[in-house]
Amino acid sequence: MLMVRSARSADHSSFTALAASAGTGFTSLAVSADALAEKLEKSEEAFAGKIPDRSDAAYQLMLEDTESGKVLGTAAVKAAVGIKKPYFDFKIMTFAQASKEAGRRFDMEAMMLVNDFAGCSEVGSLFVSDAARGRGAGRLMAQSRYLLIGADRSRFGERVVAELRGVVDEAGESVFYNHVTRPFFRMTFDEADRMSASTDNQFILDLMPTHPIYLDHLPSGVREVMGKTHPHGVNAKRLLEWEGFEYHRYVDIFDGGPLVDCPVERIRTVRESRVLTVGAADGETVEAMVSTDRMDDFRLVRCEVRVRENTVALGDDARRVLNLVDGNTARVWVNT
Repeated sequence: MLMVRSARSADHSSFTALAASAGTGFTSLAVSADALAEKLEKSEEAFAGKIPDRSDAAYQLMLEDTESGKVLGTAAVKAAVGIKKPYFDFKIMTFAQASKEAGRRFDMEAMMLVNDFAGCSEVGSLFVSDAARGRGAGRLMAQSRYLLIGADRSRFGERVVAELRGVVDEAGESVFYNHVTRPFFRMTFDEADRMSASTDNQFILDLMPTHPIYLDHLPSGVREVMGKTHPHGVNAKRLLEWEGFEYHRYVDIFDGGPLVDCPVERIRTVRESRVLTVGAADGETVEAMVSTDRMDDFRLVRCEVRVRENTVALGDDARRVLNLVDGNTARVWVNT
């Protein structure tokens, strides 16, 4: 059985291995082993409720095979971005150009550096190893983040944002970065990626322009990839859109990938999940995702259940893995 659970400091070696295999473009994982250890420590504190400032809290999740005990994937939820560390991206805007004397009226598009998502929660860092592919692991990890948010809405923002990986070639080069961002940074894509993951992003504010960048001045190859998702991120994009996330013309400053967002109450998994009491229930058996609905011991599995009114019946394996007994509550999302 695959289980999603809160990360622990003891996961460090597995976390490091996952980060190494993620490759170029996974900014949040492109950090040192020490930085990964710090992520795990802070995540433990966040789950335990020991970080009162929401802008400092980040919840790391691990995908574990309960039979082998191996960690096969990871994902994260940042409680509030863009407050202490700016969450920069480009907003594509349309400017009306008109001259009565010249007899001209047309629109031009330009990008501006913004921090519009300040205070929003962010879902990201979703990576699943090859050993877990084909078992529904990606969807399990993706939805676990929303069931986590549902466990305690007070810890998260009213809106959730997700950053999708942009178009990068086989050599790890981004045509967007090379033509738009690199002239201002004067460093490689990997160097900028690592700095963004490991610093407070002051270097972005110091080096990036505050004036509009007009799209008509960019090569056609750059404009074609803006707001487009890397082929490896197509499934992630579909899952986000299925949840209710929408693209509002925000793109990543490094690879031009799209940012999508959604109010928490409109996220499908949050909307459709129910808090039920564990116990006996007859009726039809259905497949569901079931979480402990507890921040201090968050666990989640996909299993068969029976639901009757406000009660959910779980199999022995699910009860054991989730550590739930009759009378406990669980958050249940039924696969309809």
